[in-house]
Amino acid sequence: MKKHASTIFLTLILLIGLSLLLYPSLANWWNSFHQTRAIANYDALLSNMSQEEYDHLYEAAEQYNENMRQVNFPLMYFDRVPGYESLLNVTGNGIMGYIDIPKINVELPIYHGTSEGVLQIAVGHVQGSSLPTGGASTHCVLSAHRGLPSARLFTDLDKMQVGDTFTLTIIDRILTYEVDQILTVLPHEVEPLYVTEGEDYCTLVTCTPYGINSHRMLVRGTRVENAVRATVKRVTADAVQIEPILVAPMLAAPILLLLLIALILPKPKKTRRYEGL
Repeated sequence: MKKHASTIFLTLILLIGLSLLLYPSLANWWNSFHQTRAIANYDALLSNMSQEEYDHLYEAAEQYNENMRQVNFPLMYFDRVPGYESLLNVTGNGIMGYIDIPKINVELPIYHGTSEGVLQIAVGHVQGSSLPTGGASTHCVLSAHRGLPSARLFTDLDKMQVGDTFTLTIIDRILTYEVDQILTVLPHEVEPLYVTEGEDYCTLVTCTPYGINSHRMLVRGTRVENAVRATVKRVTADAVQIEPILVAPMLAAPILLLLLIALILPKPKKTRRYEGL
């Protein structure tokens, strides 16, 4: 009976260990799947719209940006210009586009606002900053978490360097930004996020240092010409690269399962031999 209880206890420990080992990879895969699907749905919906509808959406967003420029300290008083939630909201669920950062191999949908529900799964647009339309005297600010066990998001943003590029796909346009400044500031230091007259900026924001989160990392990009003529048509890849972080659990899982089976299966009884028989 005591031996049976010990086997059950060890089995539970193995199951708990297996769950903890697999959770980050499975959760990240699940979130990546939904992020990819959200982007695909966004592109599919746009493919059914006319150029006139595209232009109308952009004009409304650009007018919002112009109105925000008239507000003192817009990052604090963003509610003085109404209509934010409806602008660039093509799908009706808050997605205004998506960001692609080749250097850290992420492509993520961009949602309105920075609620915790948004930042747990995607990139949030900081309300009070310019909507991502590009153009002179605009400064779009995008934020995402790093270090989540369930999603990569901006975890590797610290690998970005001056000269790296990232793109925003918004409606029928692709906006390319080249990193020209990387700062580490305290949470209340928001001056670097203000609009600069005549400039077209986009800043990516996340917490730093990793795991401490006492400061904010600001990776600013300035608008440049697209490297290749932009198009919103997407091609599904025939193969995907498997991240190294996924390989370890894949290799470890069978080993843990074999150990579990070895514990569960009954051991063969030893045959006792007696002298003289």
